[in-house]
Amino acid sequence: MIHGRKVIGIIGGMGPMATADLFTKIIENTVAKTDQEHLHVLIDNNTDIPDRTACILAGSDAPLAPMVESARRLVDQGADVLIIPCNTAHYFHQGVQAAVDVPVLNMPQISAQYCAEKGLSCVGLLSTSGTVRARIYEPYFEALGIDLLHPTEVGVQNLMYLIYDEIKAGRTPHPERLYPEIMALEQQGAQAFLLACTELPLVFHDGGRVPFIDPTRLLARAAVAAAGGKLKEE
Repeated sequence: MIHGRKVIGIIGGMGPMATADLFTKIIENTVAKTDQEHLHVLIDNNTDIPDRTACILAGSDAPLAPMVESARRLVDQGADVLIIPCNTAHYFHQGVQAAVDVPVLNMPQISAQYCAEKGLSCVGLLSTSGTVRARIYEPYFEALGIDLLHPTEVGVQNLMYLIYDEIKAGRTPHPERLYPEIMALEQQGAQAFLLACTELPLVFHDGGRVPFIDPTRLLARAAVAAAGGKLKEE
């Protein structure tokens, strides 16, 4: 900790581009005129963490141990607050938090609070099948009285293809295949769409009638605030 500001630790590698995106958004959301006015950020880009969706669907907790290793490594290096740039990995949030004595910010909880503050009552959830199966977002939104709408099974399959076979694989993404699903959810009452996989903000951007909400950006802003940085205005 320097001059009262805390050190942020990123439990990364899930995936590397999403990790870099979170770090970039921490920088973009911090008021700073010099290098020294930015926050100290440690990144453990641990690509050995098993695929979270595959493990959840198989009933395995294999990602937890390496996530805990990353968390402890970051704390040992001086991190005062930890963040996880993977929505599905928040299935293991409680286990990681129990293993360290510093706060591990909760991206789904932060996202739900943001939606409540915006007065939203119905949100479309765009995520991996693991996030859907594990109901990672539902408890936080249900507690605040916000309905979550999900794409059809075909829509989830298209999301998984976009995430795994295009973005993670380094191929040209085609998010337009999701537009019919997004339009259908809008017709069902979705007032906004939550990009609840950290790969999705890399390819979906605002500009339509119904806004996209970027949990990665919300997590970055929460981390800046928790570390004592000065946040840029919305």
